[in-house]
Amino acid sequence: MLVHRRLYAWLQANSGKVNFWQAIAATLIFAVPFLLTGGGQNVEFFLSAAICMSLAWRRSRPVAAAAVQAAACVLQLFLVPVTGLPADIFVLVTVYSLAAFAPRWASIAGLALAAIGGALFLIRYIFPDIAGEGTSVIAVIDLVAVEAVVLVAWTFGDLTRTRRLAVQALQDRAHRLEVEREQERELAAADERSHIAREMHDIVAHSLSVIITQADGARYASAEDPEIAPKTLGVIAETGRGSLREMRRLLGVLRGDEAASTRPLPSLADLEELLGTVKRSGMETTLSITGTPRRPLPPGAELTAYRVVQESLTNVLKHAGRDASAEVTLRWTPGGLELGVDDDGLGAASALYDDGVGQGIKGMAERLSLYDGTLKAAPAAGGGFRVEAFIPYTEA
Repeated sequence: MLVHRRLYAWLQANSGKVNFWQAIAATLIFAVPFLLTGGGQNVEFFLSAAICMSLAWRRSRPVAAAAVQAAACVLQLFLVPVTGLPADIFVLVTVYSLAAFAPRWASIAGLALAAIGGALFLIRYIFPDIAGEGTSVIAVIDLVAVEAVVLVAWTFGDLTRTRRLAVQALQDRAHRLEVEREQERELAAADERSHIAREMHDIVAHSLSVIITQADGARYASAEDPEIAPKTLGVIAETGRGSLREMRRLLGVLRGDEAASTRPLPSLADLEELLGTVKRSGMETTLSITGTPRRPLPPGAELTAYRVVQESLTNVLKHAGRDASAEVTLRWTPGGLELGVDDDGLGAASALYDDGVGQGIKGMAERLSLYDGTLKAAPAAGGGFRVEAFIPYTEA
């Protein structure tokens, strides 16, 4: 930073101290000499000191400082009959300070009082000493000059006020923008946490359901047929590896791993593989697709459809009971994709038909809402449970 900028920044940060020492210096120069010269000039000293010391509060308390200075100037007209005080020059500083730092009413009042005071100063101390035919002309010229100087001081103060308010407005706007950015970051972080929670739930809940189902089935079946155990362990290992790959991809995205973030996410094309995993766990599952898509769904919408099917089949594995089967239907319509998952399991006998804390169906609904989709999940009329979802096309 340049030297003059550092100096300006220091002056702005310590304006109170600067004004105080300016007032002290003005008092030493314009008031103390009246005491040193003697001659009974105590009145001139006190009035000059009042005018000078009021400058110490010209920024922090401009109205009070101006009132003190105005009172001293009025007393001067009555108590100092011969000539004006040198400290009267600081009236212009006070006019500037009122225009720059005081309320608007005080700024206008200060300008008016200074204009009147300038005229009274001329009448009291200048005009009596002027004689001759040109007295009126000289008086008018002097009056115009004094009022012009007062107006210039007020104008500079008003310009400073305008600049100060503009800078303050910019600072307030910058602060508001920073607060808004912080709120947006918090909302984005909350949304990302919710997204990660849904992904973790879908990955972990599905894989663990398959693993637990396989392990329970193998534990009982291996007693009669020992060859079932290796096959079951193979399904468990494959399911675990698939889940581990999904978890690594998700954690790679959190770490900012470009390689992980560019790996393809599950889509509708992966439903056959998902159903194959469920079939290997011992539950009969079928898939039927009707209609032709008017145009492809966004990758995020396809991932949502995949997760809805995955969560629904996971719930069937956990809650539908033994020997249950499921049917997955995808129907492309002019408005979007209709998706259904039906099973012939326990249905209404399972209270929540969810993961025990109600997060599965809630997570599906949250995913679908991001793409203006809808979800219906309830026991079917003829027994079992039905999940219906609809994902509309995103219109440009």
